[in-house]
Amino acid sequence: MIEKPYSDSKLKIFALSSNRPLAEKIADEVGVELGDINISQFADGEIKVNIDESIRGDHVYLVQSTSYPVNDHLMELLIAIDALRRASAKTINVVIPYYGYARQDRKAQPREPITAKLVANMLVQAGVDRLVTLDLHAAQIQGFFDIPMDHLLGAPLLANYFIDNHLEGDDVVVVSPDHGGVTRARKLAEFLKSPIAIIDKRRPKANVAEIMNIVGEVQGKTCVIIDDMIDTAGTITLAADALMEKGAKDIYVCCTHPVLSGPAISRLEKSPIKKVIITDSISLPEEKYLDKIETVTVSQLVGEAIKRIHENRSVSPLFEEQFKLID
Repeated sequence: MIEKPYSDSKLKIFALSSNRPLAEKIADEVGVELGDINISQFADGEIKVNIDESIRGDHVYLVQSTSYPVNDHLMELLIAIDALRRASAKTINVVIPYYGYARQDRKAQPREPITAKLVANMLVQAGVDRLVTLDLHAAQIQGFFDIPMDHLLGAPLLANYFIDNHLEGDDVVVVSPDHGGVTRARKLAEFLKSPIAIIDKRRPKANVAEIMNIVGEVQGKTCVIIDDMIDTAGTITLAADALMEKGAKDIYVCCTHPVLSGPAISRLEKSPIKKVIITDSISLPEEKYLDKIETVTVSQLVGEAIKRIHENRSVSPLFEEQFKLID
């Protein structure tokens, strides 16, 4: 039973199958019950979606991370959007905490696709009115959408974890694992009032990284490596090894999206990393939780964003450091 029911019955939240636990927490933050939706498959694997309540004239928020299995979750999302549109929802707002297919955001080589743009086109064509997402792999993906979108940041939530655990100030160095993540590292460093360092690396091919050099002073410091996602954990663990060789005292790692594919868990387990702080943008199976992994929920952030969007209020305050203090 919802303790503080939301005042407008026209706002409805539905969860698809990728991350129902997060959707439940978001709905609780907003003050609504999750909508009644049934997802099944035909014998040949085709996805079938049935919305088991009236949503005519409603403002619907559909929660779905396009995480593993990416293709299934993406197709499920597109089918659900079509079902909502045909059921006369007034607006269809898609909440994608983790936006898959975002790593191909430009043509780095001849004859390559730009999948981030392709997925954006598919969502808009299916009938999405607005998108809410979290820490895109590349910020410019926002420009791929011809609809309003809200790009929320995980850095304030991660910052609160470190501040609460007294990991801030000059004794801490925030480390970017590559040049592309410097803006993200600098944002966290501003929250923690700490200096930054950059790992200069060369990537011979996808999911293979070679550490080249460390720009910045890390000797005797507690290092906090921040990235938008951890996939196979190759980059992160190589970075941790390099930092330890340079005399770092402790290594913490944080990311918004714990993809954790293939050898990621064994690599993290064997690494010198003390703690791995993640968010629940992706639902992890129980076997992937290590003792060194701690989770920060994004449900309050997303729930507050949904309320502000629905009430036509500014979303800007959600980018502040002490988000948890917002009423």
